[in-house]
Amino acid sequence: MFEYCVDPPSLEGLAWLSCYLTTGKHMAFYSAFGTVLLLLAITAPAALAFGFGGAMAARTRIAPLRWLGKGYIAVVRGVPDIAFFLFFVIALDQGLEYLRHKVKCPDWQEPIRQGSDFIVCQAAKIPLGNSPQWVHEVYGFSLAVLTFAIVFGAFAANVLYGAMRAVPRGQIETAEAYGMTPRQTFWRITVPQMWVFALPGLSNLWMVLIKATPLLFLLGVEDIVYWARDLGSAKTPRFTEYPHGDWRIYYFLVLLVFYLAFTRVSEVVLDRLMARLTRGQATTAGEAQRKTA
Repeated sequence: MFEYCVDPPSLEGLAWLSCYLTTGKHMAFYSAFGTVLLLLAITAPAALAFGFGGAMAARTRIAPLRWLGKGYIAVVRGVPDIAFFLFFVIALDQGLEYLRHKVKCPDWQEPIRQGSDFIVCQAAKIPLGNSPQWVHEVYGFSLAVLTFAIVFGAFAANVLYGAMRAVPRGQIETAEAYGMTPRQTFWRITVPQMWVFALPGLSNLWMVLIKATPLLFLLGVEDIVYWARDLGSAKTPRFTEYPHGDWRIYYFLVLLVFYLAFTRVSEVVLDRLMARLTRGQATTAGEAQRKTA
């Protein structure tokens, strides 16, 4: 990056460090922080959408939908996150390629399953083998977002389902007395009121989601954990122009500071949001605000 970085072996001190920290791999490491933030920005509303849909399905009067909603909540919450991540990504990827294989290569004679290998024609690959690198990265990231959204959507559904049931029955009866239909009561009374009861659970879920982002490493996405492990491991002059010892502790210390700072900022924002939502409400938090005032 700098002009004096042309001959790394001749550098010492801060000059060596400045060149070392501006290599291409380090730039990828810095951009990986943006990848984590982008994952959170997309996954949080997507998981909330899955959760809201699951909660609505779990409380509907239509039996098949109710079974589907409760089954989704129970199954996904009951499976360890790592096991679900590894299974779902592989199953979804192979399922899509299998469907494309049946359409693109109907004359294929060889079995798709050959021992432990899953082999489809080249035209059925997702993405195609000759696709640009960014296509492969976007595809892998999209699978990761979908997996995170489904997993944390199940937990969000459980939280929202409980919050909907926590809305005082008197408010719903009042709405019915004013002639509101069940749909109007749900959207005008239940949904606005449930957020007060759901926010504590959703806040905890947000913290868990932040701490779960290192699982991107297991899904093949080059995230901050991947680069911290790669850059921090011992390097010899044979493999790099900037040899060093085992520096993983320093790289993971950076990740520790990043996650602690991010969770602290999240706590402050969520506390302020909770104070705003509970103002004047007949809840424990609202009562505490009245006593403080």
